[in-house]
Amino acid sequence: MLKQLSRVSIAADGRFATAAELQFLKDYFRTVESRVAVYEKIKDAEEEIVDCVEKKMRQLNPKIFTKGTQDVSALYRRDTRIVLRGAATATLFDDLDRLRDGLLLWHRTIIKAIGVENITQLAHQVLPEVMKEFLNAEELALIMAALQLNYSVLTY
Repeated sequence: MLKQLSRVSIAADGRFATAAELQFLKDYFRTVESRVAVYEKIKDAEEEIVDCVEKKMRQLNPKIFTKGTQDVSALYRRDTRIVLRGAATATLFDDLDRLRDGLLLWHRTIIKAIGVENITQLAHQVLPEVMKEFLNAEELALIMAALQLNYSVLTY
């Protein structure tokens, strides 16, 4: 949204913006209350969401957080909070480009460097199911684009 607003500001410099240039604002404002609700619900339930995802992951693979002899669940929790906050912010501002370019591409490099791709893949398979427990259908629809982007970038 902010990037689109900046583009319109630059494109319409010295003239009035066209109806087509302003349509994104109408679309955004139509969903702004739901976007704020998504952001606030995730903020308020962040630890519970991370706990639920971890629990489901352990049910699917009891050894998922074992790397050699080391327990990497604390690493999973930290990374999941970071990515969840990024998805919530991207949903709030309707800005998937910033999520991808500002967080996910960097985070993908870290995941690959420390070798936890299997944890990341399972976490991002489980996360959308867990989100159904915290968001209504309209809110879930708004954040699904960010969750799908997370999955596609982080589990390539």
